[in-house]
Amino acid sequence: MSTANYGDVIEVTAPADFHVHLRDGELSKLVTPHVHKGGFYLAYVMPNLVPPITTTQMAIEYKKRLKDYRGSSNVEFLMTLYLSDALHPSDVKNWKAAGIVGVKSYPRGVTTNSDEGIESYDKYDDLFKAMEVHGIVLNLHGEIPSDHSKNICVLNAEERFLPVLANLTNKYPKLRIVLEHATTAAAVNAVKACGDNVACTITAHHLALTVDDWAGQSFHFCKPVAKFPDDRRALQEAIKSGNKKFFLGSDSAPHPSLSKSTATATSGCAAGVYTSPILLPLVAHLLDSFGAIDRLADFTSNFGREFYKIPANSDAPKVLVKKVQVVSVQAEYSSGGKTVVPFWANRQIEWQIVNVKE
Repeated sequence: MSTANYGDVIEVTAPADFHVHLRDGELSKLVTPHVHKGGFYLAYVMPNLVPPITTTQMAIEYKKRLKDYRGSSNVEFLMTLYLSDALHPSDVKNWKAAGIVGVKSYPRGVTTNSDEGIESYDKYDDLFKAMEVHGIVLNLHGEIPSDHSKNICVLNAEERFLPVLANLTNKYPKLRIVLEHATTAAAVNAVKACGDNVACTITAHHLALTVDDWAGQSFHFCKPVAKFPDDRRALQEAIKSGNKKFFLGSDSAPHPSLSKSTATATSGCAAGVYTSPILLPLVAHLLDSFGAIDRLADFTSNFGREFYKIPANSDAPKVLVKKVQVVSVQAEYSSGGKTVVPFWANRQIEWQIVNVKE
């Protein structure tokens, strides 16, 4: 299904990842430089640390640490706050000046470090209205907690969340909303049905995986979980269609390799797939595999930047990727006593970064 030939080169201006986890401490020191290694110059940073990022000062301090860890690269970090009772409508007007672009909503208990997540959106009415006025984006982890009495589990938690998305868009028509890391055809259709104020991120790994790939394989296990082949096809078709509502948010989520590979009788393995160090070549490989390589620049830069109103400068870096015979994905990355294993470790992909024009 590929439409590219070996030797073809594609240029992407200032690739932007609109959903990435960079952790903190020694793990952050290891993974933050991988944003640039993977070909990216903008990182939209998630706030689910321990404790979560819930104040302007915490976001400023976290951004400073990330800038210290990024090395010599000029990666730009856009910060988010964790939706909680600690956020006050009166503070919203000051967020953009502090580099805060969005607020991330985590339903309680559905993913990594979401124990302080929300149970109802009703009490945030004044906050959301202030966000409408000041152009702050609401980023939604689109699942509801499992509830076996209602037949809700990880396989249908996203679809059960979609009425919440519809209600929010109806109630706050000027609030820009991003449904994060969609995994289902139902989510794609729901976003298409919303107005231009609603967009959707798609990860690289959800373009590759289905439920068969993570059942029994901990390094493919993430939240939300990959779903059925028809769902994967819907994600691919959304990108292939060139619909501006759909753009890259990698949800690259590093965990120490031991916590990814180990489960016990009382606790499961960590949820998260780590793609940052290979992200742009990986996305090129995947888009090429389903005939959408011509959408690479739109998916990894143009559409997301347009939605967030962060255009690339005229002198922004241009990253060139080339289709080659084979490139092996590194087995692991280690530093400071931490080790992480990337997605598709030891496998081969057919695209690589060959030049950067800065």
